[in-house]
Amino acid sequence: MKFNLDEIKTPCYICEEELLESNLLILDKVQKASGAKIILALKGYAMWSTFSQIGKYLHGCTASGLHEAMLAREEMNKEVHTYSPAFKDDEIEQIAKISDHIVFNSPQQLSRFYHKVKLIKPEISIALRVNPEASCSPVDLYNPCAPNSRLGTTIDNFDESLVDKIDGLTFHALCEQNVDALEVVLESFEQKFSPYIAKMKYINFGGGHHITREDYDVDGLIRVIQSFKSRYNNIPVYLEPGEAVGWQVGYLISSVLDIQHNGMDIAILDTSAEAHMPDTLAMPYRAEVRGAGLANEKAYTYRLGGNTCLAGDVMGDYSFDKPLKIGDKIIFEDQIHYTFVKNTTFNGIKLPALALLTKNKQLTIVKNFAYQDYKNRLS
Repeated sequence: MKFNLDEIKTPCYICEEELLESNLLILDKVQKASGAKIILALKGYAMWSTFSQIGKYLHGCTASGLHEAMLAREEMNKEVHTYSPAFKDDEIEQIAKISDHIVFNSPQQLSRFYHKVKLIKPEISIALRVNPEASCSPVDLYNPCAPNSRLGTTIDNFDESLVDKIDGLTFHALCEQNVDALEVVLESFEQKFSPYIAKMKYINFGGGHHITREDYDVDGLIRVIQSFKSRYNNIPVYLEPGEAVGWQVGYLISSVLDIQHNGMDIAILDTSAEAHMPDTLAMPYRAEVRGAGLANEKAYTYRLGGNTCLAGDVMGDYSFDKPLKIGDKIIFEDQIHYTFVKNTTFNGIKLPALALLTKNKQLTIVKNFAYQDYKNRLS
């Protein structure tokens, strides 16, 4: 159907193909200019109805376990890189069968499963995630290199005897950051692991590169990658952003269900920060609302609240040019990445529908959710 905001049944996530294409073209520019390969991190963006579009540009997916690896193989079927903080005995065989690269988190895991995965798939590539012990991450919740982190192997715990079994080294230390943060991490990575880098077949720079953000230094990233490759005999480099793929490609539309007053005006919506926009509470950050301003910036200020019983299920205080009324649509910008991959059915609240807005402005609902989606998660 032709896109008509007033006719959208809410709540609904809408991804715009045209905006996604713009991000993919930026990422492809980095690939072509730097020689690096970019793969999609499913933990940040997993709208598989767009994988045919993404697969035209990116080289595959990076998965965080069996189910993501299955999705990558079934729906994109290009390179599949699978990493987990710890693999399970009853899953490792299936993971090996469907993965092209498997990334172990520790020397112990690598030693434990190496022969098994090589027996299952001799050509599989083996990598070890290392911890460069340097990060500019804004909060420890998203800092893989925070003190006492469980993610990656530090140089003190690195086992040189395993080097001949490793094809690649992976580090991941960034979160929504620019190339200057990568340079800090890369310097520490090289200081600690340079004796082993030249022995590798590839190095994976991980994710967290905010490449598609308007102020990101894309040319600087290209120079950093080129410089690194030149220091190590043109070694192949991977990047695995998720958020940069889905950055600013769509939004979450909700409706006002009720308006009440308790010291201030409060609008109850048919969506939820806790269930549908969890990063706004975990990061935390303020989701932008289309046409709204800060509290008291415009004539009418409201606290926007979710439709669950959690007291803190609040999006924040926003001001509008006109009074809100029941049935009005509220649009939360940039809600495609790290949203429906993390959302829940807490309180039995219905999951938002997933929709695609095509380049010719046709809206397609690709997934609706119902009671059974809630019930089937329980027993």
